Amino acid sequence: MWITDRMSHRLATRVRQRFRQWTPPSRRRVLRLLRHATIAATVLAVLAVAAAATALRAQYAGNPAAAGRTRGHDAVWLGHAWVDGRRGPADLALLRSRVRDSGISDLYVHTGPLADDGTLDPKLYPAAAAFIADVHRELPGVRVQAWLGDVVAHSGGPGLHLDDAALRSRVRDSCAQVLDAGFDGVHLDLEPVPSGDPGFLTLLDAVHQLTEERGVPLSAAVPQIDPLPHLHTVAHLPFSHPKWWAQAYFGQVARRVDQIAVMAYDTAMPTTSLFGGYVAQQTGLALSATPPSTELVIGLPGYHTGDMGHHAYAETVDAAVRGARVALARHDRHRRMFGLSLYVDFHATAGDWAAYRRGWGTEGGTP
Repeated sequence: MWITDRMSHRLATRVRQRFRQWTPPSRRRVLRLLRHATIAATVLAVLAVAAAATALRAQYAGNPAAAGRTRGHDAVWLGHAWVDGRRGPADLALLRSRVRDSGISDLYVHTGPLADDGTLDPKLYPAAAAFIADVHRELPGVRVQAWLGDVVAHSGGPGLHLDDAALRSRVRDSCAQVLDAGFDGVHLDLEPVPSGDPGFLTLLDAVHQLTEERGVPLSAAVPQIDPLPHLHTVAHLPFSHPKWWAQAYFGQVARRVDQIAVMAYDTAMPTTSLFGGYVAQQTGLALSATPPSTELVIGLPGYHTGDMGHHAYAETVDAAVRGARVALARHDRHRRMFGLSLYVDFHATAGDWAAYRRGWGTEGGTP
């Protein structure tokens, strides 16, 4: 035993000596390789960002005038105050002045939210009938759609479980409820719906059957389309909820509704040209996926809060309007079923409304 321990000690001593002789140059090589790899990765990242920025700026370039002007299929998202009694005659007069002769044909007025079981409390919209009557009187031809939304549940959490047939039936009943109350259509804004969700498609089929029977439109507010192929499959890593849809799934949804409204904001873009280019890219992707019989509506950022996902100085109505028009001129300039929608009335400034009218509406020229 003693001889074995002594031999082991000598062997360990020799290994340590060899290791001390070998480690410094090896460590230097490893550090050098890591440094070179880091530099290469940084250069590639910078080049990728630069290439993406160049591509988006190229998307923003073009002649927006070639797209023409409003087709009369525009919209605006309105807050809950219009149906709970907080808005008065002066508010209605201002809304009338902004909407009349602008190209806006639909008002998406927040009427929910839906309860997590899919039901809707009628006490949430006590002034709806009066508001609808006022709009029909003051803005003939403009439709008032009930904007219904709720959080979509994931992994057993709270919210709407769209895979539950009984829940989908209750959501359909809630849609029938608002149509019975006099609304001119249903606008669903259920978030976040992951790309490929079959429950959402089944729900749209059921509600669309209802709206077709009533002769009114079904519209849906939807996420953006993958700016890079399959980006939605990894979006859950940096984001807490699905941010993009595959273009194919977007098309499946578009074929099940009468209007599809892309929420083309909260992009984190740091400049107006990059944001405008992103909107142009999104508009082009949506045009390719939306059938001609479905109205495609691009959302405009009429709000000014700032956070990591939304830089108000970059995401402007002017940039969004230009981006959408450039894409329309480039991809489908003769498309009639196309519009823009301002989000949202209680944040939008007079400047936002003016930018919409100047860039796209009738004040910019003859439609």
